[in-house]
Formats: sequence, C-alpha cells, structure tokens
Amino acid sequence: MNIKDTEIIMNILKDQQEPVERRDLQLMTGLLETEDFNNAIAYLESKGQLVIIKRKKIALPSAANCIAATIVRYSRGFAFAHPEDEDMPDIYINTSCLKTALPGDRVMLKNIRDTEKGLSGEVDKVLEKGSRIITGTIEREKGAKGRKGKAYVLPDNLFSYRLRIVQGGELKSRNGDKVKAAISYNQKEKRVYARVIRIYGNAGSAKICADAIIDANGIPNKFTVAVKHEAALKAAEPITDEEIAKRLDLRDEAIFTIDGEDAKDLDDAISVKKLEKGWELGVHIADVSHYVTKGSMLDKEAMERGTSVYFADRVIPMLPVEISNGCCSLNAGVKKLTFSAMMILDDNAEFIDYRFEKSVIVSKVRGVYSEVNKILDHTADDELKEKYAPVYESILEAQKLAELLKEKARKRGELEIESTELRFVLDEFGVCTGVSARERGKAEELIEQFMIMANRAAALYAKSAGIPFVYRVHEAPEKERLETLSELAAACGFETRRLKSGLHQTDLAALITKAKETKYSALISSQVLRTMAKARYDVRPLGHFGLSLEDYCHFTSPIRRYPDTSIHRILSSLIAGVPVDKIESEFADFAKQSAAMSSERELRAMRAERETEKCYAAEYMSRHIGEEHNGIISGITNKGIYVVIENGIEGFVNLTEQPYSYFEFNGTTMTRDSFSGISYSIGDPVAIIVRSASVAQGSIDFVINGSS
Repeated sequence: MNIKDTEIIMNILKDQQEPVERRDLQLMTGLLETEDFNNAIAYLESKGQLVIIKRKKIALPSAANCIAATIVRYSRGFAFAHPEDEDMPDIYINTSCLKTALPGDRVMLKNIRDTEKGLSGEVDKVLEKGSRIITGTIEREKGAKGRKGKAYVLPDNLFSYRLRIVQGGELKSRNGDKVKAAISYNQKEKRVYARVIRIYGNAGSAKICADAIIDANGIPNKFTVAVKHEAALKAAEPITDEEIAKRLDLRDEAIFTIDGEDAKDLDDAISVKKLEKGWELGVHIADVSHYVTKGSMLDKEAMERGTSVYFADRVIPMLPVEISNGCCSLNAGVKKLTFSAMMILDDNAEFIDYRFEKSVIVSKVRGVYSEVNKILDHTADDELKEKYAPVYESILEAQKLAELLKEKARKRGELEIESTELRFVLDEFGVCTGVSARERGKAEELIEQFMIMANRAAALYAKSAGIPFVYRVHEAPEKERLETLSELAAACGFETRRLKSGLHQTDLAALITKAKETKYSALISSQVLRTMAKARYDVRPLGHFGLSLEDYCHFTSPIRRYPDTSIHRILSSLIAGVPVDKIESEFADFAKQSAAMSSERELRAMRAERETEKCYAAEYMSRHIGEEHNGIISGITNKGIYVVIENGIEGFVNLTEQPYSYFEFNGTTMTRDSFSGISYSIGDPVAIIVRSASVAQGSIDFVINGSS
C-alpha cells in the first residue's frame, strides 16, 4: 500500500458531495493498477477515513451520514459511542444495532439521526477492537444450601450492569474481591460474559484498587533487571576532574533547592543575585541526559513510561531510584552535574540575556516549602534562620523578583484557574485516615515563576536556532466551547460580549477575577478549564494560551518527564557547537516521536491519578457514614447535585430518589422542585449527611440533611 495513493483518493473524495461509484473513483484517481487501488481503499476504510456503501460506492463518512466513534458505555439494551469529533455529543445505539461491538471498540456509525434520546445511530463496522480487559468487583449471589451462588463481575466503568462469569472462570475469587477480567460476547446468547484472570484483593481497600487502576491503564511499575543494572552502573560513575573542567563551575555559588518535605527526586535548584540593574536568575536542572544516553536501555524505558506517576501511597518513577533519587537528585552538600539556564533580567523582570551551560553545583541548603514560607512571612524562628543562613539574602531577593514576575503574568493574561488538589494522609497499613485541600504558599509560587522563566528561555533559544524541538503547547479555545462558556457565564449574570473567537487571555482572566467575588467562582473556573484545549507536546512552537506566552517548553523536570530529557539532549548538541543541519538530521524524527509519546503517556498518568484519588477519597468517607457536614453545591445535573464539603471531597446527592418531588434542571446553574418550590443553585451552602461510599467505584453519595 502506497501512502501517496491514499492521499490521491482522499483529495478527490473531499471534493465530492455524494458517494462515488468505485470504478469511477478509480478512473478519477488515475490508479490503473486495480490491486494498488483496492489496497489503498481497504487501508482507508480500516482507519475510518472513508466508507464503502453496498460494496459499490465510496464516500467520506460525512458524505454518507457516517461518523467514526468509540463505544464508551454499555448498558442493558443500549450503549453510547463517543464521536471522534469532540464537539459532538455521545450517540445512543440500541443493542440490536451494535453488531458485536463492545466498550473500547472504535466503530463506524451509520444512519445518524435526531431522536427523543438525542443523537442516535447504528454500528456499520467495527474498525478496531478494544482491549477486552476490564477491572471490577466480584459479586456472588447466595446459593441453595451447600451450593455456590452465581458469580458476577461488577465493572468499575464502561458497563452499567454486572457481567455473568463463564463457568470455571472465577479462579479462587471471593465476594468483594477486586479483579481483572477478560470479556467476550456470546453471539448465540447475545450476552457479554467475563472470565477472571487476576485477583488483586479486597475491593474495599483503596490501595488494592490503585493496583488495579495501574494495571488497567497499562502503567509499568517494575523495572527489568537489565535496566536496573544499567542504572546502577551509571549512578556509580564518579564525577571526574576532567568532567568538571568541561563545565561551568558553580560549586561556590549560593545555590539551593526548595521542594516538598517528602520529596526525594530533587531535580531543580535556583540562585538569585541582585545586580546594579535587575537580577541574575540561575535555574539549575539535574543533567539527566548525561546519564540517560540516547538509545540506552534507560532511555528506551524512560520514553516508554513518558512520565512519573504520583499516587497517595506511592510514586511510579520514570527512571530507577538509582538515577531519580540518587545521582540526579540535587542533594545538599554534594557535587552534582547540572544543566543551567543563566538569565539576566532588568528591573522590570524582562530578559536582557540568557544562556545555557553544562555546569556543576553544590546545593547549600535542602529547602522545604513550609520552612521557606515562614521566612517569607517573617515567622521563622532562630533555628530556621540558621539553617537558611547561607542563602537567606538570596531567598529575600528571589521573593522580590517572583512577585514582579507574578504581576507581569497577571497583566499579560495568565489564567489563574481555581482547582482543589487533595492531600491524603495514610496510616502504616496504607489506609486513608485524613484528607485536606493542599495549600500553596509564596515559596511554591516563587519556584513556579522561576521554572516558567527557564522554560521560556529554552523555547526561545531553540526557536531562534531553528533546531528540532519539543514544545509545550496550549492552543486557543474553539468557537463551540467558547459559546458554551458564554451561555453559562450569561446565566450567572456576567458580561459575555468578549467571549468569542479571537478573544485574548485577559478576557478570560477578567471573567475568572469577577467570578471570584461571587458564589460562582468554582463553577466558572471549572468551565473555563473545560473550554481550554488540552495542553500537549508538539514540534511546532504554537504558544501556550493558558500562560499567555508565545514560546514555551518543559525544561525543568527531566527526572520525571521525558520531554524535558529530550530537549536537554537536543540543547546539549546545540551548546556543544554541533551544526544545525546535523542536529536536524539526528533529532527531527526523535522530537516528533517524543512529542507524540509524551502527550499520550501524560494523559494516561493523569487518568490513573484521578481515578485513584477518587478511591482514596471514598475510602476515607466510608469511615464517616452518617456524619453531618456543611458544603457548597459545585455542580448540577438532571439527576441531582454535587456538593463539596469542608475537606475538599465531593459527593453526589440523587434528587430523583426524594419522595413527592420533581426537580427540573434549567441546564445551567439551578434545579427546582415544581411541587415544593425548593431550589438548589451552584454555589449555595447546603448541609448534607454522608450516605454511602464505594471504594471500588470511587463514588460518594450524600443526602440533604433533613431529607429521608
């Protein structure tokens, strides 16, 4: 199959409003070899880029009222498919029109039409089968005396009902076990069955559920013996005088790290000097690419993982601990190899100059966010002041510079979107015993601003040199999503005339600022976040809308992010004087591969982290059933309301279960009972009682305090 043949076919079909006879299309393409033409058609059909109608006519899906989609929910009697066109709603499919499609399958849908249930369609063809592997919880019915009852798997997602386990497919699972299962469709019985292939343990344990989530998302959590051996050898390499002689020697400089108290992979350090006019800002990053060399086993493993993944009870690192917590961790008092961004900023915190150099440092202090915050708010005691004495003046200067950078970011329209990050406290057995909203202080903001500056400088440097690169990009919101935001903002009483295509970041920033003064603050922040395109990696410098920056990349965390390691490797060649054309030939394909893989792995990690957080929150609340709490309404649906309580945990109140009530949702901010006149609006305070919590499902249910 020739790619050029497929391009010819697609270009012709794009100009056709109606399906084209197969023979006519072949003549139009000029592809005289029938075998070549048929191979190209078969390939494009398998990818969902065209459809074949009754074996005679060919068209683009849009010209044949067809849509490529993925089956995302499967219920008794019907299913839903999520279109690849993100602006379309999910499409309802009756089970009789599913053929053999199962959740996760990529399908071509036909006969798309509007119905009372919304958009409806039928499966025309399964383009690509999903994994057929799910996770769930064993539910066993009570059997007759002396006999086992029927066993089922209640899936964690995708299916809305429990699946019968095939005979002999239970392993030694017990009621309440979290399991991995393979699913299959019995054509004769028109039923989906499950076969248990792994038992994790008690589904009431968030730790066990995390094991299942990690497995289900395909996140590798062990390194091979060969990779660990290579890491140990690299970590044992001494830093020689010859290596130091090649580098900028910063061992005597007032350089320090600031991280969380429990952090072990310290990959960034800073230095700040006040100049006669402006500052010298140094951001010194662990030189991971010195140890993780191109094509090594470590490198291949790091690219495959893409990122470290963080859970309440563990970290699954991108690199073995010998690297991440060992030779590349910038521990205080130890000489370390680094890659430094040295930036000269004027009194307005604008770039005067910047350069990148391989360096060697010795961090003077292992800073901790909570301790530095005490220095910055002038509550530090003598013991803390003594610890930070070698860098005390640098910290004060750093704060002045950080405040100026923060103000500049605000003026250019950087979006400060509210989000609640939860902090989980676990006991010695890994059980969640405490939850609170994670707080950010001045020290956290200081480091964030300095890392942004280093990332900007790296992107500017690469762009000006014209070399292949991996940029961090965040594109402007699409028109349809802005329209949805505008409707919601208008319903909340905000001015919306500037919320349209071509808007500037300051327009969204202004909306967020105005919302902060109202009960709609969390709602508007959440909707703005949904309006945004997903940040990703790309070889093109497309800019970062959320930060309101034209040039941006990720340079500062090579221990835990592969794109950072990638650009360290590319920039190392540039500063070593390698000609641009040679850098192009060596790294062009590598940059594309790194960008694509890193984007996909980031989404995988975020999905797994979000799912496990829900399990830990449910585990904590399962020990507080019946308790009363005050909360704020954070969301509304046709079925009920979401409420966030004081510790940041969100639960759902099902209003359809309340007797003698009929709540009608207005589609934006309020639901009202037509019988009693009771209404609930976004941002309203409400008292609730914790009704139930399912660790396995990661769900928490509340009831209104006073309702039955």
